[in-house]
Amino acid sequence: MKFKSLAVLLFFGFLISVHAAQETSADTTVLPERSPVIFLNDTVYFITSKLGPYSAQERASNQSAKLEALIDNDLFDTLLLSTSEDEVAVEILHGDQVIGSVTQADANLLNKSKSEVAEEYLASIKSSFSANYEQKNLITYLTRTGLIIVVFLVLFILVRFINKGFNKLIDYILRKWHKLFKGVKIKNFEILSADREERLFFFTMRVIKIFLIILLLYLSLPIIFSIFPTTKGLATTLLSYITSPVKQIVFGFIGYLPELFMIIVVGFITYYIIKAINFISFEVEKGTLSIPGFYPEWAKPTFNLVKIIIIAFSFIVIFPYLPGSNSPAFQGVSVFLGLLISLGSSSAISNIIAGLVIIYMRAFKLGDRVKIGDTTGDVIEKTMLVTRLRTIKNEEVTIPNASILAGKTINYSVEANSPGLILHSTVTIGYDVPWRQVHELLIGAAMKTDLILKAPSPFVLQTSLDDFYVSYQINAYTATPEKAAVIYSDLHSFIQDAFTEAGVEIMSPHYRASRDGNELTIPPTFLPEGNLPKEDRDS
Repeated sequence: MKFKSLAVLLFFGFLISVHAAQETSADTTVLPERSPVIFLNDTVYFITSKLGPYSAQERASNQSAKLEALIDNDLFDTLLLSTSEDEVAVEILHGDQVIGSVTQADANLLNKSKSEVAEEYLASIKSSFSANYEQKNLITYLTRTGLIIVVFLVLFILVRFINKGFNKLIDYILRKWHKLFKGVKIKNFEILSADREERLFFFTMRVIKIFLIILLLYLSLPIIFSIFPTTKGLATTLLSYITSPVKQIVFGFIGYLPELFMIIVVGFITYYIIKAINFISFEVEKGTLSIPGFYPEWAKPTFNLVKIIIIAFSFIVIFPYLPGSNSPAFQGVSVFLGLLISLGSSSAISNIIAGLVIIYMRAFKLGDRVKIGDTTGDVIEKTMLVTRLRTIKNEEVTIPNASILAGKTINYSVEANSPGLILHSTVTIGYDVPWRQVHELLIGAAMKTDLILKAPSPFVLQTSLDDFYVSYQINAYTATPEKAAVIYSDLHSFIQDAFTEAGVEIMSPHYRASRDGNELTIPPTFLPEGNLPKEDRDS
């Protein structure tokens, strides 16, 4: 009996548990997903169905974020809340912005129409705003005010740190490395004294300090403006004034790296080509390297011309890679400079071409004694534009190369190292003096003169037979044409002594004497006894 009762109880218990399990299973399949929409830390409604690819949770998160953004930006206004119905859903609007939507599936789960559900959602949002906004608004303003105070406090500390730090740094540098301020000199010319250099350093450091403080104040403005939603746009604008140029510079530099690499490669190749040319030029000029038909004095100007051509070619190659080379401004400047050069360089170009012609003509070289036009002197400088001479009076004369090419040039030094330069001077002697005696006197005077070569020996030419006298030209060789003025002076003095001692009158300049007993031009002490004047013989 007891066994039957226990079996009946177990059977009824089993039936009850099966029924409960069925009810539990039914409840699990019926309950939909419920995702809350949070507004001002309050759940205003639930999203229970998905829409398209968005799940209920994603829809709820999206609507919560939109509501929160309106609050954070102080843009939320209950008067702007409205609904708009179409065939798919009823949209909940804040002005023109869609906050959320109610689909037919949402309405079916609540056994209401879409419009009714949307109105309930609006009412819940307004109710939550009325109940929670004032408290949140107060907390928000207090938080923002506190943040502004913190920003100003940090800014004040940083400005004081920069101000005092720079002052201490300046004092430390001036005290520690004061001896390094020695001024700036180029040879004997003082560009900047030590005292002025120290003041310039102090001024530069103060400018850097002021710049850093201004930059810090400027960068703090976007932080301050970003605290309040109404001024966030201004903060973004102020920050863009710095970030935009920096971004353009950085990205522009990164984008310019291939062109920069090309310029560096061309410059590197050009540099070493010019170094090689300089080496060859030096060796040719020194005589270590000999090129048939190429004179050593041609080395420097020729290789300078080659370097100019190489540099010009390199510039042509890298010109398209220069920043802004295609811009109208760059092209305008290039045209303007080209016009200036073409208008103002005609004489310069003619002088340069004349300089090249003179160099390859080998008309003269540095140190030569030359006569260019009416100027006689030693060549002290040859450039592509002008040639400079130093006269025997130490006058420095600058002559354009075009003038040299257009006129004639006499080089007194070109034969100085072979037979020698012939110096010549003319005297006129009367017909009463035998020409052989004149030749002997002139050659003897020349042989006594210093810097006159004894071999080849001097010689005399009779250049003319004039009305009252004969012109005799003494010619003598010298290897030092640069001292021609001194040689001529000594030669003339020896000629005077020789003719005076021989009792021969020099009829230069035009001189005519009547032989009626008047005095001769020769001092009486040098006259023979028979040629003395009557009064001198009587005495």
